[in-house]
Amino acid sequence: MRTRFRAAELLAAALIVLLGTACGSRLPESDFTGPSDGPTRAGAGPLRVGIVTSATSPVGADAFTGPRDGAQAYFERLNARGGVDGRTVEVHTCDDGGSGVGNNACVHELVDEHKVVALVATSVLDYAGASRVSAAGVPDIGGQPVGPAYDTYPHLYSIYGSLAPRVGGAPGWGGRSYGGTEVYRYFKREHGARTAAVVSYNQSASAGYARLVTRGLRAEGYQVVTEQVDFALPNFRAVAADLKERGVDLVLDAMDTNGNARLCRAMDEVGARVTAKVTNAQNWTSTVAEDYKDAPHCRNSLWVTGSSRNYEDTDHAAVREFRDAMKGRKPSQWALEGWAAAQWFTDAARSCERRPTGTTRACVDAFMERGGPYSAHGLLVPVVFEHRAQPPQTRRTCLSVARWRDGKGWVTQGDMNRNCFVVPQLAYEP
Repeated sequence: MRTRFRAAELLAAALIVLLGTACGSRLPESDFTGPSDGPTRAGAGPLRVGIVTSATSPVGADAFTGPRDGAQAYFERLNARGGVDGRTVEVHTCDDGGSGVGNNACVHELVDEHKVVALVATSVLDYAGASRVSAAGVPDIGGQPVGPAYDTYPHLYSIYGSLAPRVGGAPGWGGRSYGGTEVYRYFKREHGARTAAVVSYNQSASAGYARLVTRGLRAEGYQVVTEQVDFALPNFRAVAADLKERGVDLVLDAMDTNGNARLCRAMDEVGARVTAKVTNAQNWTSTVAEDYKDAPHCRNSLWVTGSSRNYEDTDHAAVREFRDAMKGRKPSQWALEGWAAAQWFTDAARSCERRPTGTTRACVDAFMERGGPYSAHGLLVPVVFEHRAQPPQTRRTCLSVARWRDGKGWVTQGDMNRNCFVVPQLAYEP
């Protein structure tokens, strides 16, 4: 699949901070009803959707809220314009607190009590209720694939698509997912990168993700330098000095934002200059100048890759609409992807409102399963959902790329629909 390495990196930092926090207990099976088709046209009133967010998770208040904010902004604007064929969208949000028991409680509240027709823009640390969402036949549209749920269950549709069978049980293909090496290919082809460093903590989640990145880099022919720091007492200055000594031109990591900022500061202090310090879509935000205020050189070597159009690309009509609607909220790439998820649901609902039964869970799900790519009106690298019995060995993959420039923000690098590569798909266990 196009997304799995990228999805794995999104919340590697969250896993690091939690240091193996347990999922928590689960609600009794009896608390969840069986499949229901949800409200129909005859069921009256607004279309009810749910948004589950780990807004008060242990990794901080802003870590997961971008998709929720973007989706809410979209629905507010949609309702101001008359809703979906005259029906407003009634949004029910739930904060699961970043725990498994909290997530199950949110699923119960939204699916069984509010009887939402769909979930939209899910962004959670522990999607413990995913099997219950699937069993109820509720389409979950445009969620962030932090864990393996979106490659495991039917009716769940991540913002990045999936080729996995998704029949329940083991994720991916027999418990193994696959990811491409397009990010590493991009920097090798476009910027001549040859020596890459992977920096991680001496913690299992961080080290595991670092090994995954290292495999991908080596598959693309890089010379790889691995650096590990103590989670409790990291010596970033020593790492930075080694990066300079070895002539590293590309730096990737498996650390949180704080760790990245401290590494960048150390790189500036020792004079380590690189072609690119690569981060991910979760850190594609408007707070870079503040987060990296002590590292001007490293800050201006920050690059980011993803699967959606840069939220700074206001030359694009859909981005301009997003930015206008987000006034008063912090713009970010995850917020744009939440907006795209809400657009996705709306397009499904509009197709269903033309039918005698109106918008039902089954109809929305059928729209998601209809085949063919979806781009959210140009905001996403075209997304597909298939159910392949065997994983692909190679795949043509496209990516969105931007770099930070003081005074300009995130500057797009090339067309996301042309930054494309045929790359190997490497197996890993999620």
